[in-house]
This record gives sequence, structure tokens and C-alpha cells, in this order.
Amino acid sequence: MLLQLPIFLMELPVYLETLLQKCNSFPRIKQLQAHLMTTGRFQFCPSRSKLLDLCAISPAGDLSFAYHIFRKIRIPRTNDWNAILRGLAQSANPVKAISWYKTMSHGSHRVDALTCSFTLKACARVLACCEATQLHSQVVRYGFIADAKLGTTLLDVYAKTGCLDSAKKVFDEMSKRDIASWNALIAGLAQGDQPIEALSLFKRMRFEGLKPNDRTVLGALSACSQLGAVREGEKIHSFIRDENLDTNVQVSNAVIDMYAKCGLVEKACLVFDNMTCKKSIVSWNTIIMALAMHGDGYKALELFKQMAQAGVPPDVVSYLAVLSACNHAGLVEDGVRLFNSMPACGVTPAVKHYGSVVDLLGRAGRLKEAYDIVNSMPMYPDVVLWQSLLSASITYNNVEIAEIASQKLVDMGSSSCGDFVLLSNVYAKHERWNDVGRVREAMKSRDVKKLPAFSYIELEGTMHKFFTNDYSHEKWREIHRKMEEISFRIKEHGYVAETSFVLHDIEEEEKESALCYHSEKLAVAFGLTSTNEGMPIQVIKNLRICGDCHAVIKIISKIYNREIIVRDRARFHRFKEGSCSCGDFW
Repeated sequence: MLLQLPIFLMELPVYLETLLQKCNSFPRIKQLQAHLMTTGRFQFCPSRSKLLDLCAISPAGDLSFAYHIFRKIRIPRTNDWNAILRGLAQSANPVKAISWYKTMSHGSHRVDALTCSFTLKACARVLACCEATQLHSQVVRYGFIADAKLGTTLLDVYAKTGCLDSAKKVFDEMSKRDIASWNALIAGLAQGDQPIEALSLFKRMRFEGLKPNDRTVLGALSACSQLGAVREGEKIHSFIRDENLDTNVQVSNAVIDMYAKCGLVEKACLVFDNMTCKKSIVSWNTIIMALAMHGDGYKALELFKQMAQAGVPPDVVSYLAVLSACNHAGLVEDGVRLFNSMPACGVTPAVKHYGSVVDLLGRAGRLKEAYDIVNSMPMYPDVVLWQSLLSASITYNNVEIAEIASQKLVDMGSSSCGDFVLLSNVYAKHERWNDVGRVREAMKSRDVKKLPAFSYIELEGTMHKFFTNDYSHEKWREIHRKMEEISFRIKEHGYVAETSFVLHDIEEEEKESALCYHSEKLAVAFGLTSTNEGMPIQVIKNLRICGDCHAVIKIISKIYNREIIVRDRARFHRFKEGSCSCGDFW
């Protein structure tokens, strides 16, 4: 039913406001606008901007019709411009909002704090840090910087675009901070590879008497996940329970992820089993991926079945998680079966799914099958897929496929140090030193930089970071003495250095020395010297653990009667009594 518009109502703004509230469909919006036009009240109506706003952002509206109305205004007010700007900022193409702002500010049209706020939100959506910086200077010039909400919006855009130094500066200069401003910076630091700073800010927030909300704990949990900071994570989880924040499914999912990435997969499963809120598909995917990271392929497969039984159909992420579980547990036939079943279940395999099954077959030594899948893919293989094939070729000394994969990576413009190192490795294993030299020259000509390996270990809430051959730690002498003791004791247990992991054409004794001071070994040595006997040691490494370190830490776990948990870039390795949870399949 269309609106009935008695003429006398148009004389009273309060009734017009009532009519605007009743415009819950596009035909009603159009009828009200048509009446304003035909009665001549449109150009002078005080609620015209609200009508534009309704058109531009409400589900019942239409942004193109809002722009059509705007063009009929002879002298647009700031609120009229802002209505279109707000609609553009929330649209599928927020870049247009930035262009609209430029048109507005370059003309004779007055901008206000709302104008800047809507434009900054558009900048955040398209990660336009440069435009946000320019707008920041204009905000200062216009005198809007004292506006607390605008300051928070500015902080948010810097945090989301990765301009963290600018975000910190805005935060420090704010005269009044609300909980959104704290949340924006904590989330920005956590997402911007500054998790230690994110946790420090979270602690500072609580020290200053502010009460965290669900957004705050999501940022703090993300930081704990990255660092493997389980003690801090447990404290945050306790706060979440006390404040009933775990009724938010996103928060519960983040707690599961935190425990999994901190090495406590049993606690992750416990949180999943006891969720008070309804489990989402993200909840199921998170716990299956957690089990995959810890190598528990059988339980991951069981949960995948339970997921469907619970009426939650698996999506592309679910299949990626369960394929990863099969990959890390060496469940080749199960993985291939699941991959082949995807189309019948209404899920189209993407490049990552092909990459997972190729990696699975490659790790099992079924290189021909893996290579055939690559050649039969309906889309172009990506860099990661060729890297998986290259790695498998090196494991099984297949020089032919290694060279094919390496050439593909070169053709695709890969400048990853790992790609060149892997090929160099296979040549080194076959003592083809001329080819090793050729690879090194290619690395120099392409200016390939090796990503430095480092490892973290948490001790009493403090993160200790180690690089290979590290002498920077305050206890480096004690750590190196411990390494000498370890080297002596592991040889008594039959250890022989796996010098094939050293690529240089140098003497065996030098190769052994080069292996001895890898970052994860130094972190473990520090753990042994700094914790009580029998206590578990947990290490986080930014790269994949090397074969020699894996062999050494297995022996250390037996000699020193310690459980040692290493999280590398792909999965967890739980070393205990001389064996690893990965079953040497990683």
C-alpha cells in the first residue's frame, strides 16, 4: 500500500519525519520524493538530506536513485553531499567515495567531520593508506582532530592499512580514547605482525581500568595465537568465561584457534565440545584444522563425518582442513578419496585443494601421480603447488621432476629463496657442485634474499627470540655451553649429523658446526637451562623445521626426559621419549 500524503502534513516537519520512518520500501521512497518535487517543497525541505540518506544506505533504497535525486538539487547542502558519500563508502565500489570527497573538497562545498569520517571508512575498505594520510592533514587543518569519534576512525584506517606507526601516533595524541580506539590499535598490531605490542597494549588497557569487550579479546587472542603465548591466552580465556563473552561464537572460535596454535589441542577440543553458543561452520573448520596441525588425522576425519551428521554441509575450507589433516598424518588413500568426492558433494576443488592432494601424493613418494594431477588441472598451477612438487622431488631424489618444477617457478617469476635452496639441495645431494654454483649465481642475479630463520620460546610471560648462530641473547654463553653438552650426549646415542641439509661444498666438520646452532636448537637449549626438570618446552619457528633439527630434538626428548613441542610454519611436532607425533612424516 502506497503512502497517503495529506497536504497539511507537509507543513509540519515532525509528521514528515514520521513519514520518512514509514518508508520501508523503494516505491514509498519514490512516492514521497515525487510529492516533494510536485509540491515545490523539495528544494527547501529540511528533511531532504534524510530522504537522500534513506535512499543511499537503507535496504529499501537505491544508490543510483539517490544520485538522481541529488542532481536535482540546485544548491546542495553539506548533508546532501554526505548522504551520497556515505552510500558510496558502504557500496561495492568504495573507491568512488574517495573521488566524491575530492570533488566536494575541491569545490566551494563545506566539508564537516562526518564528511571526513565517511571518506576514511572508504579508505579503510580499499586499504588506501596514502589517501588516508592526505585526509589526515586536512582533518587537522579543518580543526576536526579533537572529534573523538573521528580520531577513532582515523586510527582504525591506519591500523587496517598497516600504517602502524601512524596508528600509534594518532592513539598517543588522542585527548580522549574510547574502547573502539583501543580495539582498533590492538587488532591492527595483531594483524600487522606486531603481536607482542598488541598484548602489551591489551595489558595496558586493563591496567588503566578499561573493560575489554568481544572485539578486544579477539585481537588479543590473535596475538597469543601468533606468539604461542599460552599463559597469556589462558588468562584471557578466564576473563572471557567470567564476562560470558564466550556466548559470541566468534570469540569461542578464536579461543579454539588460540589453544590449537599454542600446542594445547586437547584444550581446543574441550572448548569446542563445551561451546554454549551454536557452532558455526567456522567452529567445525577451526577444530578440524587444529587437529590437522597436530597430526591427528583420524580424529579430524571423524569430526568431518560428525559435521555432516550435525546438518552442517562442508564448504571449501572444510575440505581444505580435512585434506591437510590427511596430509600431515600420511593418510594418502583417505585424502585421495575425499578429494575425488568433492564434486559429488557440490564443492568445486580450487587450486589449494589440488595443491594439498599433490603434496599428499608427493610426500608419499607417488611423484608420477602427483605430476599427472598437475598436468590435468582445469586451472593454472600456482607457485605453492610447484613448490610442493619440488620439495617432494628432493625428498625422493627425483632430479628430473625437481628441474621441471624449478623451471616452472622461474618462469612464474618466483623470487623465493626457498625455491632456489631446494633445487640447490638436490644438486648438493648428488654432489653436482657446478649446478649448485649455477643456482647461487641465479640467486645473485635475481637479488634473492634468504628469509632468516628464527625461533621463539616463552618463559614467564616473556618471549625470547633466537636466530641461527645467535650470540645476542644475554645468556648466550650458557646456551652455547649447553649446546656443546647436547652435541656430546646425542653422539653417545648414535646421532650422526645429516649434513645433506647443509648446501655448501665445505668439509664435513664445518657442516656439522653449521647445523649445530640452528635457531630451534638454541631455543631448546635455552629451555633446558631455564626451566625445571620434567617441564615441557615449547618452541615456535617461522620456517619448516629441518631434518637434522628434527632428528636431534627427538634424541634430546629422550636423553633429558622432556616433552618438546615445536610449531613450525605448517604444523606441530610433539617430541616425547625419542619419537615425534608426526611419525617422521611432515
